[in-house]
This record gives sequence, C-alpha cells and structure tokens, in this order.
Amino acid sequence: MLSRFLRYSKRPLSSLSEQETLALAISNEEDDSRIYLSYADALRDSFPHSARVFEEMAAEESQHRQMLIDLHQERFGERIPLIRREHVREYPDRKPDWLVASLPISDVRKQAEAMEKSAQEFYLRAATQVQDARTRRLLGDLAMAEEAHESLARRLGDIHTPEDVRTEENETARRQFVLTWVQPGLAGLMDGSVSTLAPIFAAAFATGDTMQTFLVGLSASIGAGISMGFTEAAHDDGVISGRGSPWKRGLASGVMTAIGGLGHALPYLIPDFRLATGLAIGVVFVELWAITYIQNRYMETPFFRAALQVVVGGALVLAAGILIGNA
Repeated sequence: MLSRFLRYSKRPLSSLSEQETLALAISNEEDDSRIYLSYADALRDSFPHSARVFEEMAAEESQHRQMLIDLHQERFGERIPLIRREHVREYPDRKPDWLVASLPISDVRKQAEAMEKSAQEFYLRAATQVQDARTRRLLGDLAMAEEAHESLARRLGDIHTPEDVRTEENETARRQFVLTWVQPGLAGLMDGSVSTLAPIFAAAFATGDTMQTFLVGLSASIGAGISMGFTEAAHDDGVISGRGSPWKRGLASGVMTAIGGLGHALPYLIPDFRLATGLAIGVVFVELWAITYIQNRYMETPFFRAALQVVVGGALVLAAGILIGNA
C-alpha cells in the first residue's frame, strides 16, 4: 500500500523539462557506473573475468555521462538539477547493489542486461520529448549505444567470458553455493533427523502420551537447531576455508536441524498414539531418503553408499529409542 502511494507521488517522465531530462540522464549514467563498479569489486576475487566485464561497462557509462554533462553545460550552464530515477514514475524499482552482488553470477549478468535495456528504453522515450536537435540526436545515439545489436553486458561477456570461462565461473558459483548453503544445511538436517530420534521415540514408548512426546520433540529440535546454528557460525569465519558467510551457514544449519527434528515430532500432535507413531516412523524414512538424495545430488556421494550410511544409521538410532522407551 505504501509503495503504491509513493509510486503515484512520483513525477511522470512526460512532465520533465529538457534540462531535467538531461539531468536525469546524467544521474542515471552515474548511478549505473557506480553499480557496475560495485559488481566488479564483489566479483573480482572469485570471478575475475566477469569483474573485467563490469569495469568496462562502468567506463562506458562514464563516457556517456561526460557527453551528457558537456551538452548540459552548453545549453543550460553549470548547475545541474537534482533529479534521479527514483523520482520518476516510469522507472521500475532497482535492487540495491549489495543484494544483486550476492546472487549467482548468471543472475548478476542478467541484471546487468536488464539495466542496459531499461537505459535504452529511457533514451528512446526521452528523445521523443525534446525539441532541440542536438539533444535529440545525442539521446538517440545513446539509445543505439545501449542496444548496440546486443546488450553491452552480453557483448563484453563474449570478449572476456567465453564459453569455457563461463563454465568455469558457473562451476565456482555452484561450489560456493554447496559450501555455503548445502553442506551446512545437510549437516543440520542429518543431525536434526537422526539425533532426535532416540529421545522422541523413547519418550513416546515410555509415556504413551502424545502431547508429552511432542513437547520433548519440540524442545529437542529447537535446542539442537540453536546449538548447531551457533556452532556452525562460530567455528569458521569462512576467510581461510572459503566456505562463505558464517551467518548464512549458521542459518542454514540451524533451520535445517530444527526442521529435521520437527518432522517426526509434529505427528504427535495427533491424540491417537498408534496413528501418531506410525505417521512419525513414516516421516523418519522420508527424511532419511531426502538426506540420501541431497548427498547424491549435491555432494556427489554414490547413491547406495549414501543410503547405506544414512538409512541404516537412522534405523539403528530409531530402534535404540524404541528399545529404551520400552525398557
């Protein structure tokens, strides 16, 4: 509701004077240049070839900006009005550069191409609104420069990131995703699913009370999630190991640990003990097979070896919990 109200409070592009149109174009080029440089800084260590792409894109945006400033000085003088894209209704909201830079490299390239397309559409529309021939010609030339047969992001990508380099960078991005999210999440899911089996089923068979069993499972799952999350975040800052942000890894590990334990605790919200226990055991095997699949899919562990390790180990812990509960 608030964003819709703010959108209608913006000025339409058609209401801008020729001086304001030039001022908006100048600020757009300056902002885009800074965004591309921030992408380059964020990508330089892991993706040096793509970083060069964004550095050259930033340089070209700076050239466009200087051309616009020169024209503004000739026509309107030194004082450039303050107007930015967030003041204009037709401009879509753009993600902050610190959010985009954390995306996979393929998504960052797509975002850059979308920026170029947005700039081209602005220049085409702005050129139809000005009367001065020189200004219209410059805006038209900039629109053609933004298009340039293909987007600048794709053209420079073909130079600096050919197919073999892109394959290497995509593999680096996949490895980083596995190290930052999948590996700690998988460890958490395994810990939550397996370590809570014994206390939950021991409580179930010892008491025969579904609500008491659920409370035991709830406390064990949340406690394990908090413990695993803080342990993952605290034991490795990711600088030397290259495993990424400790808070991302801690979040992945903590959340998946809690989910792993809650999966077979939630059925005990059902008052019927036999039904709840049967459903909980079924959930346990679904969890164990899910762990096996993730190990095979992302960690490249042979399927049958993963199944033997996870399913057999989980079954042993489940049996131990049932035996202790019946003792």
